[in-house]
Order: sequence, then structure tokens, then C-alpha cells
Amino acid sequence: MKKQFLKFLLAMFVLIGSVSVSQAQTRLYVKTRPTVVVTTRTTAPHSNYVWVDDEWTVKKGAYVQTNGHWVAPRSGYVWVPGHWTSEAKGDYWVAGHWKKV
Repeated sequence: MKKQFLKFLLAMFVLIGSVSVSQAQTRLYVKTRPTVVVTTRTTAPHSNYVWVDDEWTVKKGAYVQTNGHWVAPRSGYVWVPGHWTSEAKGDYWVAGHWKKV
């Protein structure tokens, strides 16, 4: 039983590690940030909806802008907007996400 549990733990560490690596590989460093296309904020479909501002995603080795949009709120969470950050290698996009409050 103990041996099976240890195998399970090892499998979980490998799985978690592979997920972390796959997420890290989507970081694309650029010397010049892409040009922003301004998106007009539309009227919210419901009064409690949350506006998710324009985001950047990596597709085929380049950043592609995703237009802002309204989303239903998640109970117990707040939306943290995406933002650019800089390192010695260059700039990269940190995607917006829901954060538990």
C-alpha cells in the first residue's frame, strides 16, 4: 500500500511539473511590444458583468491581440487584468486571470 502511494505521489509531481513547463514555454520575449488596436467597450449585457480588457496570446510564434469582452462574474473571485512586464531577455505578456478573494 505504501509503495502504491509513493508511486501516486511521484506521478503527481511529474504531472504538475509537466503542466508548469508547458505554461512556461508559452512566454514569448519581444524587444518591441506589439501595436495595440483600440477596442471600444460595449454596453454590459448584465449590470454585474466584468470587463476583460484586450489580451495578448501567442500564436505561431507571435503575439496576437484578443479584443476585450464582457464575462459573467465568478463568485469569490476578482479579475486581475493582464499586463506587460520586462526582464533582461525582453518584454512578455502576463495574461489576465481570476484571483480568489
